[in-house]
This record gives sequence, C-alpha cells and structure tokens, in this order.
Amino acid sequence: MPLPLSRRALLGAASLMPLSAVHAQFRVEVAGVGLTQLPFSIAPFKGGDQIPQDLAAIVRADLERSGQFRYAAPVAGAVLDETSRPDLAPWRERPADVLLAGSVSRLADGRYDVRFRVWDVVRLQDLGGMSLPVSASDLRLAAHRMADYIYEKLTGEKGIFSTRIAYVTKNAGRYTLLVADADGENAQAALGSPEPIISPAWSPTGAHLAYVSFESRKPVIYSHEIATGRRRLLANFKGSNSAPAWSPDGKSLLATLTLDGRSQLYSIDLSTGSHTRLTQSGSIDTEPVWDTAGKNIYFVSDRGGAPQIYRMGARGGQADRVSFSGSYNTSPAISPDGRWLAYIGRVGGGFKLQLMELSSGQVTQLTDTTDDESPSFSPNGRMIMYATRLQGREALMTTTLDGRIKTRLSGGQGDIREPDWGPFLA
Repeated sequence: MPLPLSRRALLGAASLMPLSAVHAQFRVEVAGVGLTQLPFSIAPFKGGDQIPQDLAAIVRADLERSGQFRYAAPVAGAVLDETSRPDLAPWRERPADVLLAGSVSRLADGRYDVRFRVWDVVRLQDLGGMSLPVSASDLRLAAHRMADYIYEKLTGEKGIFSTRIAYVTKNAGRYTLLVADADGENAQAALGSPEPIISPAWSPTGAHLAYVSFESRKPVIYSHEIATGRRRLLANFKGSNSAPAWSPDGKSLLATLTLDGRSQLYSIDLSTGSHTRLTQSGSIDTEPVWDTAGKNIYFVSDRGGAPQIYRMGARGGQADRVSFSGSYNTSPAISPDGRWLAYIGRVGGGFKLQLMELSSGQVTQLTDTTDDESPSFSPNGRMIMYATRLQGREALMTTTLDGRIKTRLSGGQGDIREPDWGPFLA
C-alpha cells in the first residue's frame, strides 16, 4: 500500500534569503525528574547586570535540560568572579557539587570579555575556566559554551548546547526554514516561501542544509550554505527528488527518486552529480538515513504491506526488516554511537516517539502525545528532538533517552515542524 502523505511528502518552492533574526522567540519549559542529577550552582556574574543577556540563566537552562544536573540557589550575598578563591563550605551546604563564577567586561573594540571558572565543591578542586571575547550578538553563544565546558568536565562527554537546530514553520500561509540555537532561541530565517519547505538535513560539518523545493513544479533538492546564503542544486532528476540525507563523510547524498515511476533509494555523488540506484523493489522506499559509520542505511518501505523500517548495506543489496513492534513505523533516526534507533510508531491511532536498542530489539515508548514526528538525535546521542502537537498547535520538544526529562520549546508563531539537530561545531 502507498505510504500516506506526510510532511516529508509535501512540496514547495523556497526563495533565498540571508539569515535574519526572528523576533518571536521560544520559551523553554522543562518537565520531569531524572533518576540521578548533579547539583550545581552559579554565582551572579560580576558585571552581568550591564549586559543584555542573563548568562547564568542560560547556563542553568542548558544544564537542566540535559536531565543530568539540578540547580541549587547561590549563597546569599556571595560576591565572586573567576579570580576568586572561594570558601566552598557554604556552597556544599546548599547543597551544590559544582560552582560556576565569572565576570563580564567591555573591551576597547566594543566586544565583551566573558570570563569564568568552575569549581568541584565536593573535592575542593579548581576545574579551570576560560576567556570568551564575543560581540553582543554572541553573548548567548558564550553562555552555551560555558554550559558545554561544565558538562564535559563533569560527564567526560562533549556538551551540545552550542550546537544548532533547523526546523520549518508555517505562519499565515508562508513557510520559513529557520536555524536556531540548540535551546530554540536566537532563531534566524534561512529560507522563506509561500509553498511548503520540507526535509531540512544538516551536512556533517554543519556548514550546509539540504532541503526540498518545488521551484520547477516538481520536488528538487538544494543545499543552502548557512554562512553566505548561497545555494546549490543537488538533485533535479526526472520525476520526484526528495528525502535528502548526507553521508557521514559529506561526499554523497541519499535521496528518494522516482526515475522509473516508483519511489526508490539512490546515492548521489556530490562531486560528479552521478547517481546509483540502491533499492530494486516494487514498493515505496523512502526516508533513508545513514548510520554513523557509513556502513548501513536505514529506510522506510511498505514492501511488507505497511510502512516499516529496514536496513541494508551502504551499497544496497538485501534489506532486512528492523521494526517489528507495531504495524506502522516511519521516520528512522540513528544515534551517533549506533546503539539506538528512534522512530515514529502508530500506537492506538496516534503517532508516538519510540526508541529501540538495536542490539536487543527492545522498544520503549518515550511520549504520551499522539502526533509526534521527525525525531533527531543530539550530536552526543543523549537527547532526541522531535515535533509534536500540543493543545492544537505544533511544537518542538526534546527528551532524554529515558523519557523522564522533556523540554517544550514554545512561544513561536505558527506551526513548527521538520526539526533536525545539527552536528558539533568545530
């Protein structure tokens, strides 16, 4: 049976525009309690009342959203900066295991110098710090980098707070492709169109976004360069060109093409433009994604009678069914470590975010909403972003892998859909 019309199947034309600020910002709402959380505290930043951003609040929201940290109010009257040698005993009584302190000063060239230091309150250790000279527009980025620093020092893994996300909004009949901070703030418009924009996909370096346009009265795949706004035509073959997915090395692109009238998977060499057919089925094959190693491709096919998720080698060949829990499963996403498969499954008439451990096949339902779509892993694999419908409106959400900490990014105007989480930035 044919796959139903989904947002990925919608087609639209996109007009090129430079990145521009979107005034309607998201409001971050965190709900849920993790099993184990590290208590932390942040002393008021010296000079922080002279800048347009509350650095401490941004760092706090980042760490809480990860599900691994719990905030403790600062010691009343404490005056600290990165040069202080604080008495840590009062902070340990909060209780706080980690303390962040710092300062902000104006440089001669108009930029701000954000300095910070982190202490391990339990072990009485100085965990280091750094200086971040930034423009006023990058103060939020400085806060995200502070959160990344703390996260890595305490967990041993890279933080994802300074990464970016992409998503599409629909408002008053107009579609906009947006790039934002990982917390949904600081949204910048990359593309706008009166027709739908679908399937944004980050390149491995985070320098480009692939997307589907209908400028030629048929679906065509373009690449948008984030820094310059320049774009490049990637796929304009006979019939439909849809569902782009970059290879891990950035040298090729997976796409769903209909060269013979059927939706089949192809690999496109981005240096030559040549294409290679990967599936040879009489069914609809679509929504391909690579695993991180570039050895396998996961995709959706109705070859068994209903949409399910399959896996095959990077060069095509035999495809093995992966999803068996439920009669209808789409939108695969593979975690960076290759351990987890996130997807959307139909459960009781609704569509819910599912998480499968690939080695065991064990499936966990992560949400209780009924209109979830487009899961995307954070670059460290610890969180999943997805779109859903809440109170009659579409919204972006993040969840930890255990489903205990969920963050709603709300307050944006119009419907919000098609999220994709970008890679770590160099």
